[in-house]
Parts: sequence; structure tokens; C-alpha cells
Amino acid sequence: MCVSYDVLVIGGGPAGLSAALNVRARGLRVLVVSNPMEENPLWKAEQVDNYIGLPGVSGAELLRTMHRHAERAGAEFRTGKVLNAMRMENTWYVGIDSDMENASALVLAAGVSRGRKFPGEAEFLGRGVSYCATCDGMLYRGKNVAVLGYSDTARHEADFLQSIGCSVTYFDRPQDCEISGDSAVTSLTCGGETYAVDGVFLLRPTMAPTDIFPTLALEGGYVTTDRAMATNLPGLFAAGDCTGLPLQVSKAAGEGLIAGQSAAKWVVKQKRKQI
Repeated sequence: MCVSYDVLVIGGGPAGLSAALNVRARGLRVLVVSNPMEENPLWKAEQVDNYIGLPGVSGAELLRTMHRHAERAGAEFRTGKVLNAMRMENTWYVGIDSDMENASALVLAAGVSRGRKFPGEAEFLGRGVSYCATCDGMLYRGKNVAVLGYSDTARHEADFLQSIGCSVTYFDRPQDCEISGDSAVTSLTCGGETYAVDGVFLLRPTMAPTDIFPTLALEGGYVTTDRAMATNLPGLFAAGDCTGLPLQVSKAAGEGLIAGQSAAKWVVKQKRKQI
């Protein structure tokens, strides 16, 4: 399979958009995969006072401006959730919802995954626990499922499950849950009440980096990078909140610039090796 994109950016915030802009500045093809812009935490900021040169701008205005800049530069965009990634023969294959894209290099700029895993979540992943309703929903047609929603689009995914014949119990941002079963999920306990279910869909806006890249090096819960924003995995760069404090727009945009430039250099180097 030929490479569809030179660089794929995971995350559409300041870090990801800055990375995409700098990839395009070097004439390479880049795809940005992210949640809807309105789900970015920055969108809800009424006023951003510490982004140099733009005092008092709202988070929504800042995101819209950055998005337009990257779009006009030629960056391509796709709304979706990255669920997994695998590198084979110098190409990254990235699972996005129920589809797949591929690229020579990746930039991880998906922000911070908030909240710990629930008891039983990791143990039953793939055996009743899923992070994608459109991917796995048909497996639970005619069965009882629970949806634990932590984003504005989670209810739409719950409606999809209902439409294909699942019996859905929806939980809005629950904090205290436990998933139980034997060889597969049989029950979910939330808020002290237990429900008999065949599947649990955990719909968070951002997945933990090691859920996508199991061998990714972390330090203190944040992605470890060098000064070029390179991670320990070949062709994977990271920028923004996922790399650590401070969680600020200026830091994210700066790291995105470096990550985008580094990813572009990586791609050019790999192409020269193939000549």
C-alpha cells in the first residue's frame, strides 16, 4: 500500500494545527484528525490573556483563527477518534473509528487524557469493553449495553447503538464505576447500582497515549520527547499538553512548530533512502 499522507497529526488544538502548518510550509501532505473543534477544552475559555500579541481573545476565536490558517495553507482535516496505530515497513497505519489511514510520520498532539481507567476496563478491553460505538456496535445488536459518555458527541453514538438494535443505558460522565465479568463482560456497577450488560462503551474525548502506542515512553504520565519533539518510537513526534507542563497555548504552539518541522525532515530523509 502506498503512503497516503506524509504526516498525520493526531489532535486539532494549537499544537496539532501548528504542526500541520509547518508540515505544509515544507510542501508535504498532512492530515489532521481530531474531535469536533467545539470539544477542545480551549473552546470553552472565555478569555485568553497570555497568548502574546492577541490579548483578550476567546478560546473559540483563537481556535477558529488557527484552524483557518492551517486550512488555507493546505492542511486536510478529518473528524474522528484515533483508536490504535501500528508501524510496518516505515509506514504508520492509524485506525480512525472504523477506517484506517497511513502516513510516513505522526505527530501526537491530542492533549491530556483525563481520568483513570475504571476497574475491569483494561482487563475486558476487546471482551465487552470498547472505545468506539460505530466500530463494534454491530457485535452487540439485540444485547444490553452501557454507554459511559464524556463528550458532546457521546450521545450521538448512543443513539447509533439504539438505532441498530442495542438496548442502551446511558451514563453521563460517571466517576465511580466497575466493570465485571468472567470470560467477557457481564455487569457494570455505577454509583452503587449494578446493571446486567453484555458490553460497555467508554466514549472519552481523548485516549491515553499508551492505549494508542503501547510501547510509548512516558515520564510522570506525560510523553517523553527530546528537543526535536521526537519520542522513543521511530517517526512519532509529540507536542502540546501531552508532553507535560505548563498546559499553555504558547507552549503548545511552539512545540507544534518543532514537531511539524521534525516530522517533515523525517519524511524527506525516508524518501531519500528509497531513491
